[in-house]
Amino acid sequence: MESTMKEPNPQDSAIEALGALAHDTRLSVFRMLVKAGPDGLVAGAIAQAANVPPSTMSHHLGILERAGLVESERESRLVHYRADYDGMRRLLTFLMQDCCQGAPEMCGELLGELDCKAWS
Repeated sequence: MESTMKEPNPQDSAIEALGALAHDTRLSVFRMLVKAGPDGLVAGAIAQAANVPPSTMSHHLGILERAGLVESERESRLVHYRADYDGMRRLLTFLMQDCCQGAPEMCGELLGELDCKAWS
């Protein structure tokens, strides 16, 4: 039997991801998880660092997860969250795919501005 699920439209996915990030707490949490790397953080530590009640943080993390920007993994009673780097890559690729009207050297400076050590 053939699946009736369609591939998500890249523009629809980008809109959902950008909408999820268009909130102060969620943007801060996403950046926190990107900074934490592949190990991520447990939900309670995220809530504490963001100074947000755990139930409210669960709501925010759910929105980020549905938008394809965060992944979760349950380990006993703890839930670990990490940035979904593939989801972040898809969003950035969508935003940059038509960059510079076929002259990629115009966008070269953008990548040069990234200094992972300088991010805070």
